[in-house]
Amino acid sequence: MSLAFRPSSFRVLRRTPIRRYASTSSVNDLNTGQSLRIFAVSTGIVIGSTLFAVYYADSRAAIHRYVVPPLSRLVLDAEKGHKFALGVLKSGLGPRDQGRDDEILQVELWDKKLANPVGLAAGFDKDGEAVNGLFDLGFSWVEVGSVTPRPQAGNPKPRVFHLTEDNAVINRYGFPSKGATSVLTRLQARYTSLSSPETHSNASLREGKILSVNLGKNKSSPPDSLGDFLVGVRTFGPLADVLVINVSSPNTPGLRNLQSRGMLIELLDAVKRERDALQIDRELPKLLVKIAPDLSVGELRDVAEAVRETKFDGVIVSNTTIQRPPSLKSRK
Repeated sequence: MSLAFRPSSFRVLRRTPIRRYASTSSVNDLNTGQSLRIFAVSTGIVIGSTLFAVYYADSRAAIHRYVVPPLSRLVLDAEKGHKFALGVLKSGLGPRDQGRDDEILQVELWDKKLANPVGLAAGFDKDGEAVNGLFDLGFSWVEVGSVTPRPQAGNPKPRVFHLTEDNAVINRYGFPSKGATSVLTRLQARYTSLSSPETHSNASLREGKILSVNLGKNKSSPPDSLGDFLVGVRTFGPLADVLVINVSSPNTPGLRNLQSRGMLIELLDAVKRERDALQIDRELPKLLVKIAPDLSVGELRDVAEAVRETKFDGVIVSNTTIQRPPSLKSRK
């Protein structure tokens, strides 16, 4: 006997998983929890960013002493750090002085009242890139330059070095300048950016502040030539409260020889006559001469006599030394 089975007579049983669906209340609770977490994180970021921005924006905040400078020294070499700081100040994103100077800090200079006696010397903003940003930091005096008539590159890199152990730097820039035309364009743009610049009595365009332009001499110019300084007076006289005659840079061959009494008198007298010939609608810029720190007592006496004889308005002491103080701990 044979048995035959039809395939269709078999049925295969499969186990189907049971799906359980969350209740509406469980889904709502989950979504609410996620929303609260996102809201809390977002709020924290916004509040933290706002507080940091307010804190950063105040130039007197401790972050600008204990955080930003150490980090920049750690991450950037000296020249890149310098350029980065200039870029931030130029962009308008730099911190601003939010406080008010104590009245005891007020000084009077040439019948001008300044809120404080703190100024920035030439060398930081060599090409007039961040004048407004520097005034916003709280300086009463900002000096642009040194500016030479024609562009010159300065020394090859590296040329600025951190002296970490001494909290100092060595500057071997070598008198780089983008030239008078470049700096003049920036200062003119700053002047025309205001709606009524003629209402300001100061070239700084800030009440109680002074804008100074430091005038230098090209390395390629003849050592005894005075022409570069006279070009500077004519170019920047209408846009400066003060013009500084730099005869003390150690990077220009023969420049420091102009500090000798006879040559200095000739230079200062020519500069003064050039300044007096300016045709401008406000007070003529004051004239200062910047001298080296390495002069002997006799040379200092010669400078003083030249300044007195030519009736210059003052002296800036001093430029970069060519000495290396024995007190330095760093070996660079």
